Amino acid sequence: MSHKKVYILSGAGLSAESGIRTFRDSDGLWEEFSIEEVCSVQGWMRDRQKVSDFYDARRADLASKEPNYAHKALAELKNRYSDEIEMLTQNVDDMLERAGCKDVIHLHGTLTELRCESCGEVFFVGYGSQEGKTCPACTSDDVRHNVVMFGEAAPAYEHLRELYNYAQMVVVIGTSGQVIDTVYIAQLVENSVLLNLDIDENIDQYFKTRIYAKATEGIDEVVDLVETFLEEK
Repeated sequence: MSHKKVYILSGAGLSAESGIRTFRDSDGLWEEFSIEEVCSVQGWMRDRQKVSDFYDARRADLASKEPNYAHKALAELKNRYSDEIEMLTQNVDDMLERAGCKDVIHLHGTLTELRCESCGEVFFVGYGSQEGKTCPACTSDDVRHNVVMFGEAAPAYEHLRELYNYAQMVVVIGTSGQVIDTVYIAQLVENSVLLNLDIDENIDQYFKTRIYAKATEGIDEVVDLVETFLEEK
């Protein structure tokens, strides 16, 4: 059994083909909302109802979406090498889980959970509205979305520190590198793979292997690279 460690970090490009909109899409959410309005601490303090309504709408939209081929291929890969692969995602959807992936680490939280601001309890809400929900631990109605906003800490980033210390291979899929510094990761880990649709030489030059394709079209090559690395003596 291999003792190698592979970290797979995914972003919005992984879920784009499932029809999940992002702010950066050409028809993205920025056309309807500003990030400052609905994704920042300042926006939350200014108008909690607007922010809650925004996340309710994202949750309802998520209910109709399905995992794509890339989600399923990653789930199968992770489940075959459960001890060797750590699955990290910046996405707040549950597509990887619905594809059957175990132990997904959501760096920015998840849409399908709420968090109590009174006691900190995190609990499942699924795809429904947060309106009228109370905390199952303390019964407080002071609950909010469990998605990290700009201006607040991201506790799950501790897993990035693990990546920095333990990764022997890293795969980055469908992310611009604007939120998490993928250049630093690629410089730190010799065996680095990038799967992105768009070219950005300022970032891409630091990766050992670069695949330019949609996630569903490039994922088989990614899986082959990871399997080859893990099976090598």
